[in-house]
Amino acid sequence: MEIQQAFSNFTDEMKIMMAEYLSPDKIGKVLVKATKIILIIILARLVIRITNALIDKFIDNRDKVKLKLDESRINTAKGVLKSITRYTIYFIALVPILAEMNIDIKSIIAAAGIGGLAIGFGAQNLVKDIITGFFILFEDQFAVGDYIEIEGKNGVVEEMALRITKIRDFSGDLHIIPNGAITKVTNRCRGNMRAKVDMSIAYEENIERAINVLKRASESISKENNDIIEGPIVLGVTSFGASDVIITIIAKVKPMSQWEVERIMRKRFKEVFDEEGIEIPYPKRVVYNENTSE
Repeated sequence: MEIQQAFSNFTDEMKIMMAEYLSPDKIGKVLVKATKIILIIILARLVIRITNALIDKFIDNRDKVKLKLDESRINTAKGVLKSITRYTIYFIALVPILAEMNIDIKSIIAAAGIGGLAIGFGAQNLVKDIITGFFILFEDQFAVGDYIEIEGKNGVVEEMALRITKIRDFSGDLHIIPNGAITKVTNRCRGNMRAKVDMSIAYEENIERAINVLKRASESISKENNDIIEGPIVLGVTSFGASDVIITIIAKVKPMSQWEVERIMRKRFKEVFDEEGIEIPYPKRVVYNENTSE
C-alpha cells in the first residue's frame, strides 16, 4: 500500500509539473524566446553580409579615395577585415542570445576569473593562431595571390585571415593551415625569379658552335618576351652526362612567369638545334651477334 501511495504521489507531482510547463503561457514564452534568438542569428548573418559587401565596395573603389596599395596586400587586408568583422558581430550577437536564455552575463564574467586558467589552456592554440597571423600580416611575409610553400604544401594563397591561411595547389586541392602551425614559409613571388634550362648535345658536336646558336636564339627570345628582365644568358658547359654534354642557360624573369619562360626557351632551343643539325643525344644500344659470319 505504501508503494502504491508513493507512486500515486509521484504521478500527481508529475502531472502538476507537466501542466505547469505545458501551460499556454509557458509555451508562449518559450516560442517568443526561440523566435527572438532565431531573429538575432538571422540579423547577425545579414549584418555580416552587408559589412562584407561594404568592405568589397570600399576596396574596389580605393582609387576614388586615393588609396594606392599593392593589389596582393589589398586582397589580404580584405580577408582580414572580413574575418575580424565576422568574429566581432558573432560576439555582439551572443550577448542578447544569452540574455534571452536567462543566463546572467555578470555571473559568467565573474566565473571567468575562476575558469580563466582552464580556458587559457584550452585556447592556447587559438591565441597562438591569432598572434602568428598578426605578425605574418605586420611583417608582410606573404599576401593573397603569392605562390608559397608552407610545411611541405605548395600553392597560391587564396585567403588569409587572423586564424587560418588557405592555399590552393596546382592539382586544385585546398590546404587550410592554422597560422600557429606556420614555422617556415618559402615565398616564390618576392623579387625576380630564375628560369633555368639545360640543353644536351652529343659528344661529337662542336661545343662552341652549339653555344653560339643558343646565344642567337636567346637574344631573339629576350626581344619577344616581356616577362624576361635579364638574359637569357648561356653559361656554357656545366656538366657531362653518360652520352651528352650539358649546356645551361638562365634568365631573370618576373614572378610566376618562370615556368612559361622555361617552356618557351626549351621549344626555341630544340627548333634551332634541328635547323642547325645539332644532335640532341638519346640512349643508344649496340647489339653484337657472335654467330654472324663475315
